[in-house]
Amino acid sequence: MKEELKNNIDSQNGILTLDVFQKDNEIVIKSAIAGVSGKDLDISITNDTVSIKGDRKEEEKEKGRNYFYQELHWGSFSRTVILPEEVNADQAKATLKNGVLTIVLPKLK
Repeated sequence: MKEELKNNIDSQNGILTLDVFQKDNEIVIKSAIAGVSGKDLDISITNDTVSIKGDRKEEEKEKGRNYFYQELHWGSFSRTVILPEEVNADQAKATLKNGVLTIVLPKLK
């Protein structure tokens, strides 16, 4: 059973955790994306959704590791968010600083 679960997890994309909140005139999405450079991210924004896809590459691969814990996800990850209200996708701005992705989405009025 353990091997089945491990194989199931290994075949899936990692799930990106994030915060989504609003200010007066904008919706903000924040996500900790440590170990990923901007060139390894693909962000798609429409007026009502945001999709974030990327790939976290493991820098060192050691053979014969004997893990006590293995919680880090290496490989592809993705997340799509349905926004609570429409935004102006053309005016959206994304920044990646110190491993934190911030997407600012101006609300449509």
